[in-house]
Amino acid sequence: MIIRKATKKDSDSIATLLLLAMEDIAYKLVTENDYDKAKRFLKYFIEKENNQYSYENCTVVENDNTIIAAVNIYDGGQLETLRAPIIKYIRTFYNSQIHIENETQAGEFYIDALGVCESQQGLGIGSKLLKHLIEEYVTKRKVTLGLLVDKTNPNAKKLYLKLGFIPVGEKTLLSYHLDHMQITP
Repeated sequence: MIIRKATKKDSDSIATLLLLAMEDIAYKLVTENDYDKAKRFLKYFIEKENNQYSYENCTVVENDNTIIAAVNIYDGGQLETLRAPIIKYIRTFYNSQIHIENETQAGEFYIDALGVCESQQGLGIGSKLLKHLIEEYVTKRKVTLGLLVDKTNPNAKKLYLKLGFIPVGEKTLLSYHLDHMQITP
């Protein structure tokens, strides 16, 4: 198993995994519950540079030349800049004036979405990827990692607590009420 920075060639796999992680949020972005439309939307941005979902902001887990997990992570202080092309696209192509709350802010690197292939879930791959991020960002770079967890997902919250994340507040994102958690150096 290899954990590595993503490349543009990984975009299709990353789109599938991020969509798995984002679920209904992606459907709200594309204004309908259409899996193919949401995946195309994500893939379009993953393949591009300088945006929230860009491959530049993704790390993947590869096993036997197959991507089995992906995470989207970026500097929270760059959210407005990274999100701007996405908002412009949504307004232009979906004629939507959607308001998306800021889910992160300056002072943390934000784990936006982490997805593990359904056939690989429960094998500790997500934990290994999170431990890799903690080592890379918190231990080596000495920066805070942040994430949001759905209040209706106690198992995910339990995992984050076990890894050292602590609750630091609550956030609302597209009508979802989420716990904001961080791990600091």
